[in-house]
Amino acid sequence: MVDLLEFEGKKLFKSYGIEIPSGKLIHSTSDFNDFKEEQVIKAQVPAGHRGVNGGVVKFKNKEEFILAFNRISSLKFNGFKPTAFLVEKAIKHNKELYVALTLDRSNKSSVLLVSSNGGVDIEKIPKSKIKRFDLDIFIGVLDYQKRQAFKFIGLNESYRQQFYNILDSMWKIFTEKDAELVEINPLAVTDTQLIALDSKISIEDDSLFRHEEYKRDEYSSDELEMKAKKKGISFVRLNGNIGLIANGAGLTLATIDQIKLAGGMAGDFLDLGGTDDPARVAEAIELVKDSNPKVLFINIFGGVTKADTVAEGIVQAINKLNINFKIVVRLKGFNEAKGKELLKKNGIDAFTDMGEAIQKVVKLANYGNFN
Repeated sequence: MVDLLEFEGKKLFKSYGIEIPSGKLIHSTSDFNDFKEEQVIKAQVPAGHRGVNGGVVKFKNKEEFILAFNRISSLKFNGFKPTAFLVEKAIKHNKELYVALTLDRSNKSSVLLVSSNGGVDIEKIPKSKIKRFDLDIFIGVLDYQKRQAFKFIGLNESYRQQFYNILDSMWKIFTEKDAELVEINPLAVTDTQLIALDSKISIEDDSLFRHEEYKRDEYSSDELEMKAKKKGISFVRLNGNIGLIANGAGLTLATIDQIKLAGGMAGDFLDLGGTDDPARVAEAIELVKDSNPKVLFINIFGGVTKADTVAEGIVQAINKLNINFKIVVRLKGFNEAKGKELLKKNGIDAFTDMGEAIQKVVKLANYGNFN
């Protein structure tokens, strides 16, 4: 997934008819010298929560601008140090809304979300304050859904057509750009207009052959994902406290499901593929270590992959790294007995049955180390 920077998203918004503040992309203080009105400077990084972390600052004059620029330049946001900055006119507004189109994979549908409570604390808004509409990907936002969404956010009638136009434009971006997320937060309500003060657009990786302009080599939305990509390792951050390494996307996804069913939550998705190179396995463990799991589960089903050489990589990693979490391994397949023997000699729990291993992992994650 490629997360567009704010200025890229807003450029896209503008091309689809969504109002945005006037602004300029800069890289140094010498790139900007217009101080006629209050403005805002924003760090351009592929990370969220910039506002609460000091990445969005208003200024009224040159001195405040230089101070804000220097401060933001010294910060890191989810590991990313900004090198580009968006300077925009500060928009006076009466209200902030939230509008987003995204995917619900469990429901296999696209979803429209709207709220009359937009802004930096959107994650804290109770579900009752957010209205959800399940959409048909072949149809889009239906007229009755637009009417219900408009009624829910409680705007004056004079904004109705603007709001409808924004929904239509967002849907076009969502479908034409193969997006997983198109979000405006906040959508500012001024005396006469609805203006997108921020943009968040995520493009599906597998569609990038159609969108060459959004290809990324230098960063991902997550520092560890970026690091893994440079090493040629498939790694995706999740929300749990169980680190997971498996071989093959199917086994990895099945393991995530089984961990969930057992009462746990995977904290990352790392696919070794068909490799059994001990150095590669050690690299994978080092990546997971940086995500700070409570326990690491390594699930290997050996066909092409040799169980004993995977075990060698695990032992190399624990000897090299300062591992501060428990490791549980499930080995099944070619040379599994040899691999399990090596692991047990080094104090690592090794299982043949995946269910037994997962039960152990979930207990460790929920209750801490035990014998």
